[in-house]
Amino acid sequence: MPSDISNHPDRLLPADPGVREIARGLHAAVADLPIISPHGHVDAAIIADDVAFPDPTALLISPDHYVTRVMHSAGIKLDELRVGGTEGATPREAWRTFCKHWPLYDGTASGYWLRQEFATVFGVDDLDIREETADEVYDAIQARIDEPGFRPRALMEQFGIEVLATTDDPLADLAPHDKLATDEGFRPRVLPTFRPDAYIKFWADDFTGNAERLVQAAGDGRSGYDGYVTAMANRRRYFIEHGAVSSDHGTETANTLKLGRDEAAALFEKGVAGTATHAEALAFEAHMMYVQAAMAVEDGLVMTMHAGVHRNTHPESLARFGPDTGHDIPHAVDFATGLQPLLADFGTAEGFHFIPFTIDETVYSRELSPLAGFFPSVFIGAPWWFLDAPDAMMRFRASVTETAGFSRSSGFIDDTRAFCSIPARHDASRRIEAGFLARLVAEHRITEERAAEIIVDLVDASPRRAFKL
Repeated sequence: MPSDISNHPDRLLPADPGVREIARGLHAAVADLPIISPHGHVDAAIIADDVAFPDPTALLISPDHYVTRVMHSAGIKLDELRVGGTEGATPREAWRTFCKHWPLYDGTASGYWLRQEFATVFGVDDLDIREETADEVYDAIQARIDEPGFRPRALMEQFGIEVLATTDDPLADLAPHDKLATDEGFRPRVLPTFRPDAYIKFWADDFTGNAERLVQAAGDGRSGYDGYVTAMANRRRYFIEHGAVSSDHGTETANTLKLGRDEAAALFEKGVAGTATHAEALAFEAHMMYVQAAMAVEDGLVMTMHAGVHRNTHPESLARFGPDTGHDIPHAVDFATGLQPLLADFGTAEGFHFIPFTIDETVYSRELSPLAGFFPSVFIGAPWWFLDAPDAMMRFRASVTETAGFSRSSGFIDDTRAFCSIPARHDASRRIEAGFLARLVAEHRITEERAAEIIVDLVDASPRRAFKL
């Protein structure tokens, strides 16, 4: 049986007995609600093809940069963890390395999610995860993986996932999504998300080739910037026809810029030619964020922006293991200034939904909650990535609620590639929301009846409202 720590019924609830009792009731009201996951990185093909997971390392370690970065910081080489498909170690050897270094995860968000996965999905006690028992735990998890019912489609149902959004290349044919959408025996919704970063950033790998392929595949016969913008709009419509409800943009800054057609076209030509400066590349990205917002007003896609991260900061790791392998580093962001051009023109546009996310906690109360507290288009993106940790979730809720209230939230965003962590992460968010609301009840700031209504809204109605579900 899992340990008292890993599966305690009061985990993450307030320590004060009176407040905890209120939180228990609030959490119970939402514990079994379906999971709405409107932004994440699980591959739709895994679900569509319903392929068995190969081994514990491939499922829980290698693809999850939240997990591997902790060990890398302690001197473990990424190829020892089979990151990026490398084979510097066997799956079992990589698992032994993980178990040996399990104490590194104490106090981390990754450690919390993993404990919940081990306890609730695999029936493994986290106290058994140590170097001496690594093989035994590996075999126990492998046996669970090998069960006929332990397949992605069955787990979608078992986890209670009603909506799962993926992140997709603009030129993807979306065949896995179509396969799932037309399967009458499969109830969850798996939705594509339009993610055009590689077609907007001049510094992206093969931006020139990407732009040319986009124009050829979806343009109207014109070349250059005009054909490029038309192709972008056409591919957005293709995504909508295949179930998409949002576009996602991982930006260097939160800047938006409204350029004239000729100035934008000149920047585009420099980008294609590879002669643009970094400042010009940032200007074009900012302009395209304005253009994407204008398109969203027309076609109805929700626009999300994940700003403020220096991506792939370690050249050697990028070259050897690829992107999204743990070396993206946050930096400060100025949303209030950067978003002015976008919000001046579209902030009150009918039907426009804009959800900014950040890792920069300083802007929650200073910028994001005042923006969402005025503009009907702006919803506050929940903590993501380094900040979707219990204490950070509580700081987020405390920072934004007094200015923007509860109704301007996006709902919890798990933003994960780690499929089996999804229920644990959503449950953690629900427990934190219950604790926050319980304190307000105990302080006689809201009634317990109203708190029960609010937590249901936060967990269920907010993501449906923000993402037009």
